[in-house]
Amino acid sequence: MTEVKLRENESIDAALRRFKRECERAGLMTEIKKREYYESPSVRRKRKAAESKRKQKRRQLKLLSRFNRKR
Repeated sequence: MTEVKLRENESIDAALRRFKRECERAGLMTEIKKREYYESPSVRRKRKAAESKRKQKRRQLKLLSRFNRKR
């Protein structure tokens, strides 16, 4: 759970901004959106596989761009 303590002479707005930033770093909003609807195991597997393929492709492109830059 994200917790933000009010600092001395800190406005509520500044503390709220800090709280929102901490929630974003912790990934709370993405987790809430992900759990908003039930996702069956087969759909979850397909989504993870597609995500894995995207990451793999991105890594390969990055590696190729490094290789081409050295030439």
